[in-house]
Formats: sequence, structure tokens, C-alpha cells
Amino acid sequence: MSELLEIDNLETILHTGKEPVRAVDGLSLKISRGETFALLGESGCGKSMTALSIMRLLPDAGEILAGSIKINGSDLLQLPEIDMRTIRGKHISMIFQEPMLSLNPVLTIAEQINEVLKRHFNLTPEAAQTRILDLLNHVGIPDAARRMHEYSFQFSGGMKQRAMVAMALAGEPELLIADEPTTALDVTIQAQVLELMRQIQQRNHMAILLITHDLGVVSEMAQRIAVMYAGEIIELATREDFFAHPAHPYSHQLFASLPKKQKRNQALAVINGNVPSLTQEFIGCRFADRCNKVTDICYQSKPQWQTITPHHQVRCHLFNKDSTLATNNPFPKTPEKNENIAVVDPISAATLPKTNNALLEVNDLKVHFPIHKGFFRRVVGHVKAVDGLSLKISAGKTLALVGESGCGKTTVGKSILQLINPTAGSVRYNNQELVGLKRKELRQMRSEFQFVFQDPYSSLNPRMRIIEILEEGMNALNVDTNDQENTNQQPSAFSREQEINDLLQRVGLPIETKWRYPHEFSGGQRQRIAIARALAVNPKLLICDEPTSALDISVQAQILNLLKSLQNNLGLAFLFITHNIAVVEYLADEIAVMYLGRIVEQGHIDEVTNHPKHPYTQALLSAVPQIEQTPDQKIIKLAGDLPSPAAPPSGCHFHPRCQHVMPICRKSYPQTSVFSPTHTTHCFLYTQEQSSSDHEH
Repeated sequence: MSELLEIDNLETILHTGKEPVRAVDGLSLKISRGETFALLGESGCGKSMTALSIMRLLPDAGEILAGSIKINGSDLLQLPEIDMRTIRGKHISMIFQEPMLSLNPVLTIAEQINEVLKRHFNLTPEAAQTRILDLLNHVGIPDAARRMHEYSFQFSGGMKQRAMVAMALAGEPELLIADEPTTALDVTIQAQVLELMRQIQQRNHMAILLITHDLGVVSEMAQRIAVMYAGEIIELATREDFFAHPAHPYSHQLFASLPKKQKRNQALAVINGNVPSLTQEFIGCRFADRCNKVTDICYQSKPQWQTITPHHQVRCHLFNKDSTLATNNPFPKTPEKNENIAVVDPISAATLPKTNNALLEVNDLKVHFPIHKGFFRRVVGHVKAVDGLSLKISAGKTLALVGESGCGKTTVGKSILQLINPTAGSVRYNNQELVGLKRKELRQMRSEFQFVFQDPYSSLNPRMRIIEILEEGMNALNVDTNDQENTNQQPSAFSREQEINDLLQRVGLPIETKWRYPHEFSGGQRQRIAIARALAVNPKLLICDEPTSALDISVQAQILNLLKSLQNNLGLAFLFITHNIAVVEYLADEIAVMYLGRIVEQGHIDEVTNHPKHPYTQALLSAVPQIEQTPDQKIIKLAGDLPSPAAPPSGCHFHPRCQHVMPICRKSYPQTSVFSPTHTTHCFLYTQEQSSSDHEH
């Protein structure tokens, strides 16, 4: 394969403060035609800045100091801006991480794609419209002839991402840069987007630079992998070599941080600390402060490239044959012990007994939002966000609620806490009905259940210090500190501050951080603060809405360890809303699969993940990217998109996308089929008699 992209000693800095930030510091890589090259690493290590440097789309504070970026032998850094406009779209295209921020809200999707076509092709208006329609059909936009004239805000998250792919491919580029193209997508939509990229790559012999921190996606897509840390590449290998024998301590610890069902009763390994500030001059290894194999030489000299195999290189003193540190096998494939595990409390058998008594019981919950139309705002229909949902959670247990975006998961969580008023149904907490409870009575119970939101930065007041954020909930709900318990005295400022100190230590944050503001923390630390705020009022139930979806692997491991140790030591119950199946398998006791406002399958975690019954559950689990791929692994493709909850299909809601659809599926909704005392589904493939006989056998 001939080289398409060659980057040599690239240095990019950002002038954002007193000292310049060396976002990309001496990076070199090559990408061949038709190859998928993955750039892997934590947030803040310089992956996106590398992509923006290639496109020459740096922010105003950005500057390329040195190096070369060659496409087909032509150095892009020597071209004037007018020539770069010809390169962008035609030779190199980019899919940005957040499609909502990248699509123009005042232009239709067709108009935005047409801008690319007008720049690079001399097409008639009719030919351009035909080309736009073909592109949108290729990326799987349903009813493309009509929807091409809609605006981006009328598209779902998955459809916006596909529209971005269509726009990036309109100029038939030789290189596609995909910056976290599937981070915010459900696994089913993620599988569709990745398969689409593979098909177009094979058809056009296009190269892909895939920027991600998802090891499962890397395993499925990439031929070669570069691990990036603190502005430089520290490991370079083929997919086979990297996943069989990760060499650098950082790579090795990333694998140890992955949640798996096999690790369910143990703590996940985490990497202490954060990516170092890129304003400093590095003398030794950049990973030394966080490394579990660190020695004196790591601080004294910068590691050079060491060759492990002809296709596998690493920057690490452990592999220097001239060093006394070198060993034949520095890292076994599966470590029995990781010395750098940081856990707030050891994860062992729960100190508080788990009971089967339902702490939370939800029956036939419905949340319907009215659709208003016309001058007089008449109600012309309803959005059935939640449509007859039932579930139970016992004290000290975790129920995972999974499903595609738009199926109503977050609405369920908010309606359970009465942040949204249910239309119908019952929500009983500790045998007390919450639906219809007066505001004053509900306020007295608020400390019993709390919500941890998906984006901690949006849910933390940026003008308040951490101590004020934690005090606010305590004061609002009149939560007494331990020494004031069962008395009418107001807690003293000293006792309140001591309780906040204890809270911060419990979630693994230093006491002195209470005087800082939210913007001074990393994403993982902000999520810890959000959890501390929820714990400040001594709850028994936490509803966690995608608390790890935007976090790096190692930070995710820290949060999962924290949640598990808090549950074991405090007896907390969790409703864990997510679409990350690996996290579910590690954390959850039971799982409920939700589709279009209803639960279609529910059971113990092993029952559902090992023996899924509903066709939707089977498709959902098949679409999860696997690091260890098997020859018989097959993704079940779902037709179309999630239907609108404003007009759900008749009969079984899943029948328009189901490959096993029967005439009865279109007529009526299936009743419950029982496979075990804990495993049920709603599907006509299983009758009551069949499922009962299966249980007997």
C-alpha cells in the first residue's frame, strides 16, 4: 500500500494563557491508502488537535510551529488558504465529534451537502439533487427524498451523525478523519455508522483516521493503532499485535480498566492522577507520575522508540535492551494484580445485607406529553414517552435500564422522582405512594432518593464553590449532621463543614477541593462531585442517568468503583440508565430493556445477556463492539429508525423493524411470557405455554 498521509514531527501549540500549551508535540505517523488508522487516548492528550492541524482548522489561539503534513507528497502547511479550500472536502474530509454543533441550523441538509458539491464539482442543479439523494440513501436516511429538505434539528442524534457522514463523503475524499464518530450514539446506531464507513471505504478505497477512546470500536475497525498520551505517540502497532500484547504501561492499564462481567466481584484497575499539563517542558517520561512500573530513569531521561516486532514499537525504558530494566516479558497479557488500583473502599461482600424486599415499585407508569397546535393551542395528540412501564428495585441492588435514545429512559427516572408528573400509574417508595403526593410531603421525602445527571458540568452551578454546592442540598432538605441526629438543633458551621470533608473523602476527592469551582475539575472529578451532592442528603436510592457515557475508560473505571463501593458500604439501590452493555454486565444485578416507552424484556443480568429472548434485545447485544471477536459473531441489523412516540406502531411497537414479524404482531401487543421467576419478555415468538415448559425443563 502506498502512503497517502505522512506527518513528520508535527508541533502544534495553543496560546491560551501565560504559557503556551503544547497540544501536539513532535508527532509523526503515516497512513496508507484504504487503511483504517486508529488514534487512541484519553481526553486532553491531543487527538482532536492533531485532526484540526491536518485540516488546518485550528482555533484562533492555535499555531503550528514545526513539522510537515503531506497528502500525496504535497505539504499542506506550505499551501495558501485558497488552495486548502480545494483540499478540504475533496481530498480530506472530517466528521466532527458533535454533529449538532457542526451542522448549520438555518440551512436544510440538502443545502449543506450542496455547498460541498458546488465547491468541488460542476454539476447541474438536477444532477446535484440526484447526487444528494444518493448520498443520503447510502448513509441510511429513511425517506431521504422528503427528509433531505428538513433541518438538522428535525433529525435524531443518529440521523444527524449519518447526515454528517454524507456531507463528509460528498466530495469523494481520499482520507476521512472521524473524530469520536460514535461517542454519543446507541450501540445499534453505532453499528450502522461503522458498517457504513466500512462499506464506503471498500468501495472508494478511502483511508480513515479514526479518533476514539473506545477499544471495542478500535478492535472492529482499525488495521493499525497509535496510542497517544500528553501530546505524543507512545505506542504504534498493528491491531493483532496491540490487542494480543499491549506493550506500554499506559496501554496495559487501559485494558485493565475495562469493565467485564468476569470482574463483577472485584475492583477495576484505574490510572491514578490526570494527563499532565502540556504547558511544561518534559525531561523524562510523560507517564511517569501515573505509571505502576516507574523507576528513577523514567524521571531522568526521555524514552526513545524501541522495536518489539517489525510492526510494533513503543516509547518505554522497559523495552530498551541496553537498560537494566529490560525484561523478557514486562507485561503478561492478563495481569493477576494491578499495583495501581485506586479505590475509595475495597469492593468485597456487602457490609450491609441485600434484601429482596422492593424499595421501589413502579406499576403501569405512563407519561404522555400533549401536542398543541394552532392559535388556540388545541391538544391534537400525545407523545407517549412512557407507556405502561413496571419495575422493581430492592434495597442494595442495581437495576440497569437500557435502550436506544428516545425510548423514554430519562423520562422514567425523572417521573419516578416526581420531577415530571406521571399521567397514570403508581410509584411506591418504601411502601409509600409518591404519585399525587402533596408538595410539602414530597419535599420531606426528597432526601431518600436523588438523581445523578448525565452531564455534571451542566448540573453544577458554575458560580458556587463545591462547599456551597454540597451545603445547598443539605440546607434545602434540612439534613442534620450525625451529631445533631434526632434533635431539633440546627447544625453548627463546624459540624456541617466536617460532614462535607467526610463526603469529599468518601468520593475520593481531597478536602481542600471544597474551595474550588466546578470549572477547575476534570470530567471524572465533576462526576464525583455530582455523586457527593446526591450523597449529601443520605439517600437510599440513586437514579444515575448515563453517568459514564462521556468519560474515558480509566475515569469510567474510577466512577464504577466508587458506585460499587458506596453500594456495598451504604446499602444504596441504583436505577442505572445507560446504553453501555459492558458497564451493565459489570455493575447491574438485573436489567430491563426498554423500547418506545415500554419494557420488552427483563431479568437477572446473566439470564438476559446470556440468553436474550426478545428480537430487540438480541439485536442490541449483537451490536456491542467486542475486543475479542469470534468467527460466529454476527450483528443483527435493524431496519429503519426508532418510531416516533407521538405515533407508535399498532400492535407490538417493534414489529416494523423485526425480522421475525408475524401478522399477529401488527394487531395486538404481546402479553408477558415467563421463562423463570426473574426472566420475562413481551413477544409472540413465545407463548405462555412454551415459556412455561421451557422453565420446567
